[in-house]
Amino acid sequence: MLNFKYSIPTEIYFGKRQIKNLSSGIKKFGSTVLLAYGGGSIKKNGIYDEIIKIFSDNNIKFIELNGIEPNPKLTSVIKGVDLCRNNNVDIILAVGGGSVIDCCKAIAAGVYYDGSPWDFCIGKAIIKKALPIGTILTLSATGSEMNGNAVISNWSTKEKLSLSSPYVKPKFSILDPTYTMTLPAKQTAAGTVDIISHVFEQYFSNTEGTYITDRISEAIIKTCIHNAPIAMENGNNYDARANLMWASSLALNELLSYGKVTDWATHAMEHELSAIFDITHGIGLGILIPHWMEYVLDEKNAWKFAEYGKHVWGIADIENKLSMAKESIKKTSDFFVSLGIPKNLYQVSITKNKLEEMASKAVSRGPIGNFKKLYKEDVLAIFKKAF
Repeated sequence: MLNFKYSIPTEIYFGKRQIKNLSSGIKKFGSTVLLAYGGGSIKKNGIYDEIIKIFSDNNIKFIELNGIEPNPKLTSVIKGVDLCRNNNVDIILAVGGGSVIDCCKAIAAGVYYDGSPWDFCIGKAIIKKALPIGTILTLSATGSEMNGNAVISNWSTKEKLSLSSPYVKPKFSILDPTYTMTLPAKQTAAGTVDIISHVFEQYFSNTEGTYITDRISEAIIKTCIHNAPIAMENGNNYDARANLMWASSLALNELLSYGKVTDWATHAMEHELSAIFDITHGIGLGILIPHWMEYVLDEKNAWKFAEYGKHVWGIADIENKLSMAKESIKKTSDFFVSLGIPKNLYQVSITKNKLEEMASKAVSRGPIGNFKKLYKEDVLAIFKKAF
């Protein structure tokens, strides 16, 4: 296990009616808020009205930024930066899933930067200061409610890139599982795959001696496997929703990455899919993951897949680790299919003529992944395998 520094400063208010802490959370930083959200579902399910009443009762001024896209675009970030500057905003409140929160992180950093916020994504600038952010989570998926990462799409260049900084970690996050009960089953499925994918990117590591984080990782995956079908069958099942919500936060709040070298190749590949075709991130990941697993599997790393299969899927421990590994990959693929995730890229309207372009862009800054380094020819092979 490698050395690490532990710091997760976000205050979490978890459970029913934790929105009661909203006004106190905001007033630690000021009284003028940028209220940011997506397509308007928070108005249909009543969350918006709750927030506005709290604002009114506590003399909190607000400006709205709505319509943030599922793959948040740079244009929305720039619009939010302008709103914050023009209205002397003290704090940003992101209400939604990871896309809304990611957009708000880029806005928060962009307020204190004279250039384009895109510079943070291409390595031209480093975030040195940001507006405080609070979140109210409505979709269990990305873990953005408890980390300093964000992914932004630049539609003009067809790129989807990330930024990362401790300055954009939310100051507080309200996690009320009841706010996810109206989600369609398809979104619950995609969110679950996203959670599992985050665990995989940290679990499949060549760092030795990480017993504790590996066991925590397996527990989070098993939590998703158990609870996702329940939540999809009965959206009002509180315990299923609660376990998925907490799994989302734990999967990407840095806990699982401590003391090890992580991978992230599958995410780098999927970002090219959604940058060009604007597909749902979790669905793209669900298609790619089993094909990535099959491609990187070899005699040397079969033990890791076998360990995963033994602890997560209950596969019998036998001497032939390669056989165990292949069975664990099949069970992963079958589970994704059982959630309604497509098996192939053509099923989500990805076109074959773009595969080589996407493979080139995925490795434009060098090879991706650490579990096994992937170059253009490797990425292209996985895309073709997934097609």
